[in-house]
Amino acid sequence: MYVATVDGKPVAVSRFRMLTPEEAWLEGMRVDPAYRQHGLAKAINDVMLAEAQRRGAVVARLITESTNTAAIRVIERGLMQQVGAFAQFKAMPVSTPPRSQYGLETPELATSADADAIIEYLNASNIFPAVGGLYYIGFTAYSITGDQVKAMVEAQQVYLLRRWDRLDGLAFAEPRQGWQGHYLSIGYIDGTTESISLIAYALRRKIIDMELDSVYASVPDLMMVRDAFVGAEYEWDGKVFYTYERQLNP
Repeated sequence: MYVATVDGKPVAVSRFRMLTPEEAWLEGMRVDPAYRQHGLAKAINDVMLAEAQRRGAVVARLITESTNTAAIRVIERGLMQQVGAFAQFKAMPVSTPPRSQYGLETPELATSADADAIIEYLNASNIFPAVGGLYYIGFTAYSITGDQVKAMVEAQQVYLLRRWDRLDGLAFAEPRQGWQGHYLSIGYIDGTTESISLIAYALRRKIIDMELDSVYASVPDLMMVRDAFVGAEYEWDGKVFYTYERQLNP
């Protein structure tokens, strides 16, 4: 955590953490309103980037709300580029599928034999590069790598939808606990609008057996994905969050 002081008084604060040996995460920037427009946010941001680089990070990322224009100005002055955007949806459990979904395929947990097919699917995806190759847990973004895919498959956190004898969609989802209670966190989802909607609705049914209270989804801010979650009767408050990153010199 870094704190800026004026005459011994704390007036700005932020923190960073290492997600992996190569990835740094910046968060929690706050500046006293009386001391804004003095370059404090940029100064702290620059110091955190330097410290992240000193610790071996090759990339630093952060999230801000799309309407926070003041923060975005500071972030972009710090030479960070937007690499993705996501919207958060919420839904409660549902016990039966809608009549329109009777007879349709449902997602199943991936197995280790599926790992290579998942990686190939992501490499050919239009959604994957549009979100910077990231998935979300809460308000933190993580890189989707081959090793990460295999770890999540092993932990039974990847759901696959097969249709017409091929992989037609997938989701990364894991149980979490927080102020929302016990919930299923969807951190990444991919597929056509219909397949995403099928997966999203099916996961509302699966959380009953998992004894979870709700589903929270951080979904790519793409119209087709948002439409799919609306079709699966998820709620959205209209907020969008931007993910920024900066490559750090080795």
